Amino acid sequence: MTDANLMEKIVSLCKRRGFVFPGSEIYGGFAGTYDFGHYGVLLRENVVNAWTRAMREHDNIAFLDSSIFTAGKVWEASGHVSGFSDPMIVCGSCHTKFRADHLLETVGVTADERMSKEQINALFDGQRPTLHCPICDKQKFGKVSAQSLLATSTLGMFGEDDEQVYLRGETAQGIFINYRNILDMGFYSVPFGIAQVGKVFRNEISPRQFLFRKREFEQMEMQYFVHPNEARKLYEEWRQERMDYYGRLGIKREKLRWKQHDNLVFYAKDAWDIQYEYPFGWNELEGIHYRGDYDLSQHQKFSGVDMSYYDEKTKERYIPHVIETSVGVDRTILAVLTDVYSEDEMNGEKRVVLRFHPRMAPIKVAVFPLLRNKPQLVDKAREVYRNLKKEIPQIAWDDNGNIGKRYRRQDEIGTPFCITIDFDTIGESPELKDTVTLRHRDSGKQERLTISEASNSIREAIT
Repeated sequence: MTDANLMEKIVSLCKRRGFVFPGSEIYGGFAGTYDFGHYGVLLRENVVNAWTRAMREHDNIAFLDSSIFTAGKVWEASGHVSGFSDPMIVCGSCHTKFRADHLLETVGVTADERMSKEQINALFDGQRPTLHCPICDKQKFGKVSAQSLLATSTLGMFGEDDEQVYLRGETAQGIFINYRNILDMGFYSVPFGIAQVGKVFRNEISPRQFLFRKREFEQMEMQYFVHPNEARKLYEEWRQERMDYYGRLGIKREKLRWKQHDNLVFYAKDAWDIQYEYPFGWNELEGIHYRGDYDLSQHQKFSGVDMSYYDEKTKERYIPHVIETSVGVDRTILAVLTDVYSEDEMNGEKRVVLRFHPRMAPIKVAVFPLLRNKPQLVDKAREVYRNLKKEIPQIAWDDNGNIGKRYRRQDEIGTPFCITIDFDTIGESPELKDTVTLRHRDSGKQERLTISEASNSIREAIT
């Protein structure tokens, strides 16, 4: 299948099987927003848990859940109010808004992220004869303007002189303004990290590519505070650790690569992205950035609060440098879905199958009674289901349709194991009493095992 077809099939499957729904769909949709359905919620839970476990393996990382709303001064100090914008251009024919840098990419021209509005306008003017509107194919573009990515809110604004309020544009600032609070707890000392999972809002001009670029999304970020002299060494260690992490998710190594930022923002010392090969091409999955002391220094300047760290052992005082790891939950989910989507043929029948690593599968095991109208089968299957659910919460009950249809349905949501309770289970064949059929998703292999053997096999696979 072509890459475009793959994306279409992933989007279709997500809607059909309850992973992801378009936002506000019954009202015609709302661009850049999506709602996670039942299996999407479970998959998201697995993604977040995997990241959280990786952070908790470090004894010197604290967790935080900072407020979505903050004082406007936070975003002034961070530079977001004055410099957090995208270049926007409008088609004069169909009035569709586009990011100017994305349009330039269609003709092989890259706009430096540090360019001013005037510089991008000059670059755009040089390419006007070759640029067509992707919607109406006309060539009636106006001038490039700067569009702020900060989403605003009327929260707490009751008069003309009230302070502007923003929804947070990144979770990192919540970490920086709480850095002092975490230190003052007395349990952490440099080097240490603060990790957070949380919602972020951006006023995207042209959200696109399904879950990849949204107006409301979720970040998993960790800011690691270090001595300036140790920053380079620790930065390389974090780069290696973060690349290794994706093996835990079952993502193929050949679908990942490193990309260094060619043009660093003024405060950054170094910046690399882990890119994934999405259906639309290689693009950022996670950023690992060496931010220097810019963030803490800015908040010290704007707030008047001392952000320096005093080392009792060396008697040295300094503002720590920061190593950042930042990855989107939604982009990770899209990468995982892309990686596991497969089509094959089994027993002469075509099927769609999501080959999740058992740890990442939203449903680990589905339990079936062979027939739904036989009370003794249903009762035994319910007993097996209830006992398994105590240890494996991500479990499903399925008695709808024949066994073949149930297998196809579970294949499409990526369930690695199915257990069928039949007449032998309840003693029709005495030697097979209390045994079940354990079916494996990827191979279609079926084993006759005792209930305890089947349970142990599943537990071993997911742990």
